Amino acid sequence: MGSPQGGRLVRDTARTGDQWFRLLLAAMAAAVPFVIGTMVVALIAAAWPAILRFGARFLITTTWDPVASQFGVLSFVYGTVVSSALALLIAVPLGLGVSIFLSELVPGWLRTPISFLVELLAAIPSVVIGLWGIFVLVPWVRTTAEPALQASLGFLPLFRGPPLGLGLLTAGLILSVMVVPFVVAVSTAVMRAVPTAQREAAQALGATRWETTRTAVLPYARSGILGAIFLALARALGETMAVTMVIGNVAQIRVSLFAPAYTIPAVIANEFAEATGDLYVAALVYAGLVLLVVTVAMNALARLLVNRVVQGPSFIAE
Repeated sequence: MGSPQGGRLVRDTARTGDQWFRLLLAAMAAAVPFVIGTMVVALIAAAWPAILRFGARFLITTTWDPVASQFGVLSFVYGTVVSSALALLIAVPLGLGVSIFLSELVPGWLRTPISFLVELLAAIPSVVIGLWGIFVLVPWVRTTAEPALQASLGFLPLFRGPPLGLGLLTAGLILSVMVVPFVVAVSTAVMRAVPTAQREAAQALGATRWETTRTAVLPYARSGILGAIFLALARALGETMAVTMVIGNVAQIRVSLFAPAYTIPAVIANEFAEATGDLYVAALVYAGLVLLVVTVAMNALARLLVNRVVQGPSFIAE
């Protein structure tokens, strides 16, 4: 039989271990905002000459002339936003369709293979997808997709111009391939987190399987689905290599989706190695700072929306 002092010593040791473990976890959690804050501070310090020189004009001017030391990222922001928006326009309906199928309709024996293929698509390196885009997607867009769109929708400014293959349309298509797995993974998870009682209540009232999904599952998972969309948007905004290889890399603002364009990640990747002057480097870092702030904000908003579904219903369907 152990002595009281021995038992007290074990309890004290365990309590001390718990305290140290709690401190270790707290330090790990604090390291994340510390790393992000350090990154932001470092970027601000490196971009400070450009911030002082151009200020807010950096965001609203299109001139990018390293020789004349004149820099503005509006054309790059335009290319980044339009290509990402086009990617979401394609990827969100496709991803939601796959998510509904996986969470509500798929037979049990088929769920694992399809989920594995979706995850495999997310694991393909972006440079490999870029090579596929150059050798497969660009020729198909140039010879098939763009002529067809021009013939049927050429009265719209979005679908005018010569079919080059390299441009915003191709960049949007390749980005949609890259962000679909994010939409599918997160949306499927939040749909499967919907309580079974929610589905049973709808079915008890005579709802079909699709009506149950539409009236009970999708409204409950709305915030999580929005989170998946924001995560996909953040991924699209930050993509570099694949977009660089297919967008054409021309700093211009054109209404047509057939026209070449440029994005912030692409200009940083292409020009940072050859940036010679201090102001040139600072301008590229300033562009990276803008991209970082937008991406972190999108990820934070997505996490908040997903947490709303995990912790409780976003609203009860009428």
